[in-house]
Amino acid sequence: MQDTFLNAYPRLQQSPADTNVAGLWLAHGDEPLLSQWFLDALRTRWQQQNYAVTRVELVSVKTWQEVLSELGSLSLFDDASAVIVTGNHKPDKAVLAELERFAQEAQAGGNSNSLLWLTAKLDKRSQTAKWFLPFAQMGHVIDCNLYQEQQRQQILQVRAQQFGLQLSNDAWQLLMSHTEHHLLSAYQTLWRLSYLFTPTLVEKGSISLGIDDLQAALVSNAQFSVFDLSDAMLAGNAQQVTKIINQLRVTDEPTPLVLWAISKDMRLVAQLLEGQDPQAIGIWRNKQSLYQSACGRQSRDDVAQWSDLLFRCDQAIKGVIRQPAWELLLQAALLLAGTRLFAAS
Repeated sequence: MQDTFLNAYPRLQQSPADTNVAGLWLAHGDEPLLSQWFLDALRTRWQQQNYAVTRVELVSVKTWQEVLSELGSLSLFDDASAVIVTGNHKPDKAVLAELERFAQEAQAGGNSNSLLWLTAKLDKRSQTAKWFLPFAQMGHVIDCNLYQEQQRQQILQVRAQQFGLQLSNDAWQLLMSHTEHHLLSAYQTLWRLSYLFTPTLVEKGSISLGIDDLQAALVSNAQFSVFDLSDAMLAGNAQQVTKIINQLRVTDEPTPLVLWAISKDMRLVAQLLEGQDPQAIGIWRNKQSLYQSACGRQSRDDVAQWSDLLFRCDQAIKGVIRQPAWELLLQAALLLAGTRLFAAS
């Protein structure tokens, strides 16, 4: 059976303690954190069922004999054996026949032992090889890869739920931008949030967090934050905007986070100019006067040029164009503040 991490991991986490975990397991992918999380979930089931857990590193094809030996070993103190295999050496024909026999016995209930093989990402050609078939047909193959950016947030939402956290849409956008879409960094931020708000979870069971809550957990060496930049832009304080941008640059604030703050405010100002209700688009009451003030400094013709500038900022951050990203970010921030550095083309 083949499945994705997004499907298999929550199901394994929520399954009863006596869920059958015997047989062949293979988790492959280039996201080590996903493989580790899946291993942790499977290890929990092994511990609950009194498995003896052993790890074997494949240094050659011959190491598979050691794996088979571990699977066949008996213990007076444990009910079954689990072997974690790492490395990319594929089993030969003789070992493959033993693995097929092992898998058949596990399916029939004659063997309670478990084998989990952690490998790098397997391409389509590898998934048609003979050595792969016993895992796919008689075991479990878990794809621990990310193919779309949306999947990263979906996985993190699963972990957030385990921490008892529910983030607003804006908070998720901020988290992903601040961590530059890095899975481990985003998870560590969620982990810090869980410790900050653990006392309130005892009675409520879960808690909803917004941007202000998330900001408290973000680690930054900057004297100013992107939220200070937002206030300065909306207030039309060009001098303060320049000062904050320079400080953020010196302290290596992530450029995607700065772009997120600028683009968010530009989007909200554009929506207000189109006549949308401030509260309906998520602007807090204590911020509405600032946004209305920003609208007074802009025209629809000005706003029409913002998307092109934001796109160039994104290209500069990704290295697609040579223009310095901080130079374009300053230009965009000042535009929102009502100051144009260059004449309109």
